[in-house]
Amino acid sequence: MRIEMPEKRKKYDREFREGAVRIVEETGKPIAQIARDLGVNEGTLGNWVNRAREAAEGTRGLSKDDVEELKRLRAEVAELRMERDVLKRSVVLWVKEATK
Repeated sequence: MRIEMPEKRKKYDREFREGAVRIVEETGKPIAQIARDLGVNEGTLGNWVNRAREAAEGTRGLSKDDVEELKRLRAEVAELRMERDVLKRSVVLWVKEATK
């Protein structure tokens, strides 16, 4: 009986993913061909392209500056939500400690 170890997943940085998506969009070549050329799994590149298209759908009609501001604001909202959640947990712990 032979046990096969799963392959290690490759990690691609954001710049590589964005560049690969840009190649697909600008050249019009099939995703499968570009994936082979870049040494990326076809399904992986397809997922990147789909995510990029979904993200672009929400920004139609916005200027480049508006899109950048929207990204910045979304990141800020995510950070503020995380800080809020931490503070909520801290208050709960503080109240529990104070009522002992």
